[in-house]
Amino acid sequence: MAMPPLIDSVLIANRGEIACRIIRTCRRLGVRSIAVFSDADARARHVREADEALHIGGSRPVESYLNIEALIEAARRSGAAAIHPGYGFLSENADFAEAVEAAGRVFIGPSAASMRRLGSKAGAKELMAAHGVPVVPGYTGEDQDPRRLREEAERIGFPLMIKAAHGGGGKGMRVVHQADAFEAALASCQREAANAFGRERVLLERFIEHPRHIEFQIFGDRHGHLIHLNERECSAQRRYQKVLEETPSPALDEALRRAMGEAAVAAGRAVDYVNAGTVEFILDREGRFYFMEINTRLQVEHPVTECVTGLDLVEWQLRVASGQPLPLAQEEVRSRGHAIELRLYAEDAERGFMPGSGTLERLELPTGEGIRVDAGVDEGDAVSVFYDPMIAKLIVHAADRPAALAALQRALERSHVRGPACNIAFLERLIAHPAVREGWIDTGYLDRHLDAFLDTLDTLPVPVIAAAAALRLDEERQGAARQAACGADPHSPWALADGWRIGQPGQQPLSLRWRDLRLELTVAGTADAFELRIEGRSWPVRVLARLDAALVLALAGTVLRLPARVCGPDLVIHHEARRYVLGTPAPFGFEQEEGPGEDAVRAPMPGRVVKVLVAAGDAVEAQQPLVVMEAMKMELTLNAPRAGRIARVGAEAGEIVEADAVLVRLEDSA
Repeated sequence: MAMPPLIDSVLIANRGEIACRIIRTCRRLGVRSIAVFSDADARARHVREADEALHIGGSRPVESYLNIEALIEAARRSGAAAIHPGYGFLSENADFAEAVEAAGRVFIGPSAASMRRLGSKAGAKELMAAHGVPVVPGYTGEDQDPRRLREEAERIGFPLMIKAAHGGGGKGMRVVHQADAFEAALASCQREAANAFGRERVLLERFIEHPRHIEFQIFGDRHGHLIHLNERECSAQRRYQKVLEETPSPALDEALRRAMGEAAVAAGRAVDYVNAGTVEFILDREGRFYFMEINTRLQVEHPVTECVTGLDLVEWQLRVASGQPLPLAQEEVRSRGHAIELRLYAEDAERGFMPGSGTLERLELPTGEGIRVDAGVDEGDAVSVFYDPMIAKLIVHAADRPAALAALQRALERSHVRGPACNIAFLERLIAHPAVREGWIDTGYLDRHLDAFLDTLDTLPVPVIAAAAALRLDEERQGAARQAACGADPHSPWALADGWRIGQPGQQPLSLRWRDLRLELTVAGTADAFELRIEGRSWPVRVLARLDAALVLALAGTVLRLPARVCGPDLVIHHEARRYVLGTPAPFGFEQEEGPGEDAVRAPMPGRVVKVLVAAGDAVEAQQPLVVMEAMKMELTLNAPRAGRIARVGAEAGEIVEADAVLVRLEDSA
């Protein structure tokens, strides 16, 4: 039988990194790629890289990337043969899959029927149990009478988890440790489920303490073949959101891997699964595993599977959607080495992981053997307030886990973002922590011990200051050399930028900025040998070597090798597994004195004002909600910092505001 031809054109119903990822495979296979874009994404990277791009609506997702009619119309206008949903947005929406098929296009993903069978956590759990897939003991019945739920809770035992039956993303979930807290937790969970998903039905299950999160990549075709491509470990999570993913899992031996893989395939067969999917399990300390859910799409972390198997999963998706059989049988799947992925986000870990936005003034991402970067932005692009603040995914592949962790550390050292806040420093501390290094982290570890991963230092170590001074002095020396090269005598000693004076070594002031701190230093000597003076103390510094992105310093009798480099206006230095970013203060700059700090309610980030809950003249109490904002797919409620009266409201519903914009100003009550 002849092989069906490959789909010749694909509309990508998504944006950012995943859209660029799909475009890359389409180009390699000669498949025409069609991007879609919102107002905010008119100049986005995925628009620039696609063969064709169509505008589909306003900046808000509901006006564009969640607008099924606009996406179907774009497919008609472009003549796309198929639609790839990527991940997020409509990727797991059965109505969208049906609409695509009804429009005569191929949906690159599982059938709507399979999605619907998995749409309810309760129904999916019952289905898996019927097909021999291990499930966590619990209650999934339709009888939601509080008395029945209480009886089932006592049968299951505490601690237990209450979960919204139709939920996701960590919403509608409560852990109950004692029986007397059950009723209150149940009512709270039902309210959140009703608000988030329109249904208050819940299920109960035994709470597995300190579990690991292990998922298996499955793939099925239309010819009855279904296989798995081994596991991914996703236990490093914060608030149920994955931070680091790797394969193979350090928690699995071959026997457990085989058992979990067979269970994953059984789970896929239970719903006649076609195309790419992910079966997620939780693993307890005794090595028992339980079905959690099936994600009916390509996962964010799919690159680690591609690295160790040498396969292109997007290519597999296109071939399966074209009616072709899977390229490999189960026994032909091979795994080589170890791969780890980190997600670089525009977020500020030290401010509660507040999402950031704005122009990427500088974006340095690593390259080299064993390094893969999947990004949806370039330097000069903007991280928008309307969408997920991911900048890039950083993936490394090496011979084994220790080598992969070492490569990841070097890759992060070579990464730098200037503009919006970025979580690079947090990721560096994460991979240096024993829980990650030794491979025993569980899904709740980060939330329980978050302070251990945050930067609490308020002083700069002397080696960091010395390295910063050495970098800045070398910059000045190189600048003087370039200027001298244009003069009449490029070898003149007067062209040297060493501060030399008759009878004494060169001496000059040097100003540096670290966070909100201004450092005033004095250096005496040359760029390679100088005395560093800070607040009456001094240290001799000698630069023994200037390596690629590193300095070797002799500092007060100790030799140190510090990763250190100039990144535009920034100096990026690493010392004792910590990143320090220093800059130069603005000339003649001054610090504005803070006024009464509790009179202004400011926007914590750029975003859209959803609701203004007060008006000028209203009396308010401390912590009373004043404004609701929407930014980075989150809704934020801004509260009154103190009791008082509203003097002025500076924004209205629907308005787009910048970070630090004054939305409400308070005055004392009369």
